[in-house]
Order: sequence, then C-alpha cells, then structure tokens
Amino acid sequence: MTAQPDLLYSEAEDDLRAAVRSLLADRCDAAAVLTRAESDTPYDPRLWASLATEMGLAGLLVPEKLGGQGATHREAAVVLEELGRSVAPAPYLTAAVVAAETLLGCDTEEAAVAELLGALAGGRTVVALAVPLSAAPGAEVPRAVRADDGSLGGRITAVADAAAADVLLVPAEDGLYAVETRAPGVTVESLTPLDLTRPLATVTLDGARGRRLAGSAAAPVRRGLLAGAGLLASEQLGLAEWCLEEVVRYTRDRKQFNRPVGSFQALKHRMAQLWLEVVSARAAARNAADALATGSADAPLAVAVAQTYCSRVAVHAAEECVQLHGGIGMTWEHPAHLYLKRAKADSIALGAPGRHTETVAELVDLPAPR
Repeated sequence: MTAQPDLLYSEAEDDLRAAVRSLLADRCDAAAVLTRAESDTPYDPRLWASLATEMGLAGLLVPEKLGGQGATHREAAVVLEELGRSVAPAPYLTAAVVAAETLLGCDTEEAAVAELLGALAGGRTVVALAVPLSAAPGAEVPRAVRADDGSLGGRITAVADAAAADVLLVPAEDGLYAVETRAPGVTVESLTPLDLTRPLATVTLDGARGRRLAGSAAAPVRRGLLAGAGLLASEQLGLAEWCLEEVVRYTRDRKQFNRPVGSFQALKHRMAQLWLEVVSARAAARNAADALATGSADAPLAVAVAQTYCSRVAVHAAEECVQLHGGIGMTWEHPAHLYLKRAKADSIALGAPGRHTETVAELVDLPAPR
C-alpha cells in the first residue's frame, strides 16, 4: 500500500523559508532584479555566494559524505518557492537541482563525480546540464554531441544558465561528459530570452576535451530532468502566490468611485478563483516534492500532474496580476512583467504542459487528450 503523501510544511522547512525570504528581501527586491535584468550580468555573484555558500543551499540534495547538506527535495522545494516569489536571478534550479541530481545518477564512487559534486555543493562551482531548456523528463535524451576519444563536437541550443556555469554536463553518444566552459573549443553564445532573469545560451563544442562521468547519459539525465520538473512546480507556486498577494494588496488600496476596486463583485470572483487555483497548485507541488523526497514509485506521475497544473496556474496568476493592476501593470518599472515572463518561460521549461498531460494519460492508462 502506498504511503499517504505529507503535504504540510515541517517546522524546519518553515525556518528555512524564513531565512531565505529574509535574505531575498534584503538582496533581491524588485528594483535589484530589474537592474540586473537590464545589465549584461543578470546574476548577482554576492547573492549566489550567500545562497550557495553561506546558507549551504547549493548542496541541499547532496549527501553529507559528498560535501552536501543531506536534505531532501522537500527542503529544496521550499527554497524554490521563495526564489519564485522574488523571481530571483540565480542558477539554483539548474545547478543545485538538475545538475546535482544528474551527477547523483552517476557512480558517486568515481573520483571525478565525487569531486564535482563536492565543488557544486560547496558553491565553488556552478554546473549546468547542457540540454535545451524545453527537454522533458521521460523523453529521449538529446544527443546533439558526438564524441571521439574524449574530444567533443556539436551544438546545443537554449541551454539555461550556461553563461553562468563553470562546468557543463554534456550528454554525448557514448556517455556523460564534464566540460569546463573556459576550455579550448567551447563557445557559449548568449541568446535573448523571454525571461531575462534566466538567461539562455547556445553551446558550441569544437574539439573540446571532457571528462567522462558515466558510460551512458540516459539514466542520469532523466533523473536530473525529473527532479527539475518536479521542483519547478514549487517555483511556479511561489510565483503564483506572490501574484495573488500583490493583486489583493493593490485592489484593496486602489480606489475608484470612492471605494476600493477590490470590493467590486466581478473582481472578487476573479481573485477568489485565483485563490482556489493557487491552493490546488500548492497541493500538487508539495505532492511532487514529497514523492521525489521519499523515492516513491509514483514520482513520475506526481511530477507530471504538478507540471500539468502548476504551469497553467502560474501563467494565469501572472496574467491576472498584470491586468488587475490596470495601466501601472503594463509599465516596465512595475515588476509584474517579470513574473509574467518567468511564468511563460517556465511553462515550456522541462516539458510543456501538454507533454506532461500525455505522460499522465500514459501512466494511468487513459486515452491521450485530443
């Protein structure tokens, strides 16, 4: 009999949330995010150092014997909720979740794997998985790179956070390789993404040398993408919660005809509907995080359900945030557009909702939706 998932937050998780929220409030307010988005370096190295090294968040999923914190996906989900609330420009999802889980899917007794995991967990090295941001768990692992005796060649487009990475995990025909971004034969060309807080890049390898970490990339990459998709739902949840809270605050303060616009029945219905969606999204996201943390056999289904639902809720919440703010919501100075862009970009990251809906149908043996 499958154990019932624990959807509640523990005291330790609440304490972690408070610590992360306090740091982000101090270092990552809307003005700071906008400033970074307009610059050539979207990431704040000091913020990342505080998150990854001082708070030890980069190694939450890495076992203590390998230099990490030995926590679970539940704690990582709480961190991502807070990062989503502030649309923080930090490579946490790609490095501390996707890359870390990919490395944990390799043989951690191998010196090269253990060394890289330790550097990632300690915040000394930023690692990114070199696959397109749209790559979905369960799909065939992208293999755009060919290998010839450790020499790699190929081109991978739309790699998230490649520009911030020190090391790339590159799936190739004969295994998974670790390639330093500053090595000869490696070119990382920045793209112009919809979401300026999560930069994309095209990675070109031309005779680049890499260390082979695993003889097959399939299992490690699928593990990384599954965890990434499952915890992306928590980022989407945090984003949707901020949008709802901001809409309620604004419509309470904004007056028209000498009364708060939030008192108008039509807007009450829209916000009530959004509240119901956010509450349901929280249940789906927490279920996915708990399934991953406990190693449940239902984890692929829980992740697919969470992504199917949370992606749509995040986009709807961000759209409502822009619209219910009226004219000010359309301006660059107001942060609503940052949340809408992040929600839209997240909705196609690690598998679009339609792809996850198909996965749900396959796993529960239902006819695929038309």
